[in-house]
Amino acid sequence: MSQGTFLDGKVAWITGGGSGIGLAGATELARAGCRVVISGRDESKLNSAVESAIAQGVPQGRISAAVLDVSDRNAVSATAQAIAAELGGIDILVNSAGVNFPRRYWKETDGSTFERVVATNLNGAAYCTLAVAEGMRTRRQGTVINVASFAGWHLSYLTGPAYTASKAGMIALTHSFNIEEGVNGLRATALCPGEAATPILKLRPIEPSEADKARMLQEIDLGRTIRFIAEMPPHVCINELVITPVLNRIYVGGDELGRH
Repeated sequence: MSQGTFLDGKVAWITGGGSGIGLAGATELARAGCRVVISGRDESKLNSAVESAIAQGVPQGRISAAVLDVSDRNAVSATAQAIAAELGGIDILVNSAGVNFPRRYWKETDGSTFERVVATNLNGAAYCTLAVAEGMRTRRQGTVINVASFAGWHLSYLTGPAYTASKAGMIALTHSFNIEEGVNGLRATALCPGEAATPILKLRPIEPSEADKARMLQEIDLGRTIRFIAEMPPHVCINELVITPVLNRIYVGGDELGRH
């Protein structure tokens, strides 16, 4: 089988697809032949993302948008049903919707902030997976890619308790899915990126410098990684994939990474 053939005509749903890792993954999957739907809360941002993908060579009509807040369980189910009705069953789900906030540490955060992070990062991933799993079981084939984080794999100070717990939870969700659903031909990957130069960096208490961003993982690096996972033959499951910059500042530190 030539590379990319397996993905021709597959239906891929990417949450958090309006920017960053989600959009990079959507663009690469569309280039590989998938029919892609990106979701996010901001309709204008999604429309711009579709235009950006087309400008990067994605054929017209291969990528579309569906406005969605993944923390709304009923809206998730309705969106999944609408995608399946229009395009057929969802073959690939990329859970990339994620948030964090500057006031993230125990000394300054609150219950409401914690709930908002977990509702999107963890509950949203669970709702979307539940919404596609039955159809995948029926076809006895399906791929779920959970964009977790190095922060959930290697615990550290930087990301704060809510984000850290939600991303560690995504890794646990992934393994639980494989434990139960591997016998049904389904597979999931916990993708755990280290620092990446994406828009979420603007929500850090101190935004990294442009020089530091240039040495981080880039969006295209993770888009290609998502495509690599999806292109694996159906009998292959990449349970976890941990990817970091060569200069991993979580290990070596940085001016804005210390306690404050």
